[in-house]
Amino acid sequence: MSEYGFWSLVPSILAIFLALRTKQVFLSLTLGIWVGWVILNGGNPLTGTMDTLAAFVEVFKDSGNTRTVIFTLLVGSLIALIQRSGGVAGFIQWVSIRLEKKANDTKSRKMIQLYAALTGMIIFVESNISILTVGTLYRPIFDKMKIPREKLAYLADSSSAPSCIIFPFNAWGAFIMSLLLAQGFDSPFKLLFSSLAYNFYPFLAIAIVLYVILSGKDFGPMKKAEERTRTTGRVIAEGSTPMISDEIALIEAKHENKLRAYNMTIPILVMILFMPTMLVYTGWQDGMTGSWIEQVFTAIGNGSGSTAVMYSITASIVSAMLLYKSQKIMGLKEMIDLAIKGMSGMVSLALLMVFAFTIGALCKELGTGLYVAHITEAWLSPKLVPAIVFATSCFIAFSTGTSWGTFAIMISIAVPMAQNMDSNVSMAIAAAIGGGVFGDHCSPISDTTIISSMASASDHIDHVNTQLPYAAIAGIATFALYLAMAWII
Repeated sequence: MSEYGFWSLVPSILAIFLALRTKQVFLSLTLGIWVGWVILNGGNPLTGTMDTLAAFVEVFKDSGNTRTVIFTLLVGSLIALIQRSGGVAGFIQWVSIRLEKKANDTKSRKMIQLYAALTGMIIFVESNISILTVGTLYRPIFDKMKIPREKLAYLADSSSAPSCIIFPFNAWGAFIMSLLLAQGFDSPFKLLFSSLAYNFYPFLAIAIVLYVILSGKDFGPMKKAEERTRTTGRVIAEGSTPMISDEIALIEAKHENKLRAYNMTIPILVMILFMPTMLVYTGWQDGMTGSWIEQVFTAIGNGSGSTAVMYSITASIVSAMLLYKSQKIMGLKEMIDLAIKGMSGMVSLALLMVFAFTIGALCKELGTGLYVAHITEAWLSPKLVPAIVFATSCFIAFSTGTSWGTFAIMISIAVPMAQNMDSNVSMAIAAAIGGGVFGDHCSPISDTTIISSMASASDHIDHVNTQLPYAAIAGIATFALYLAMAWII
């Protein structure tokens, strides 16, 4: 249990509260991080300030963090290049012809939102790749159809992580199975799939996405965003700041007579296909046993997600440059200058990722997740294990901004707890996983939430505020189902 007790919660709660209240994300995170280091230094503000500055530097000692910052900048290069090539405009033209409706037609709006959600679900190999693909492909079309960017961010975010859990043939599944293996289970793959029957949250989250699209009924802040776009034509709220600067979000095609959709889709496909390949490449080890399918799956689990994403985006940029050079759309110097310009438009997001990593490391130092997990153990009954495990996982993931960190904490606690209390182990595992995904969806300091805001060029806090009610409904319904199951099973 954390030696700092309740104080371990203060930095995260303060940062999240201030961010939602003021919309000043950087200031809120800075204050939260500073307060945390003051706590770690026994209340000394001077040494707390010095350690706060050192903590930002420490972020780059982790190669995974550094790679994430780099691929964030590279995404800006890719977006700038495909827009300038005419690929984005060509894709819009291609989709518009097939919709065969006016841009403001209700059916067309529903169809394009459904395409975006299904795209996010299909690309379940890696959540960040899924989000980036949905945002890059559909943002220009959503803008043309006057669909708020908050809606695109919600669709990208709420179709990525749930699908990665429902179809766990990816690093997510491999990571969870490694945690189950550490708990002494001989068949973690079988146990993970048996837990899917009780993992209500991802299914409910996707069901709400489909309901919102097909019914056309929004509520809360999202309803206001839809009304704003319908009455004023603004895809983002007045005074809000998109996570991508207008310098790269509004780059026009170079040649209006060469608008080709494949100038966008080919680089995106390269990125998608490279992702599993690079996961296998980075995770392959000599001496692995089992069938070739088992070895590939093991390699995916061992692979580095940040490395694979960075390699995939780099391959996408190189393929885009070769494609555009072969068509004589742009010269090498122009493409390099444009790539650098694209990176400059992502600086604010890269900084936000650094802040998120810093507060995540602080939470680990304070023992935030362990404190929350341990205080729940004292008043659990066997029947309530899944419900309380889910609620605890939600709170940990929301406070720390990491679903994988929540999995690591809660599975190691939920499994022995369920075994000792003679509770349903599969349901307890499902509750730990579902709670982690819920918190990851809602937390302003989650990398998934941040990347969703970036990919859709939405204001980050606007995305959090508009998505939260939908995620909360799925979360409350999940909690209620676990309570109901306590009396059924």
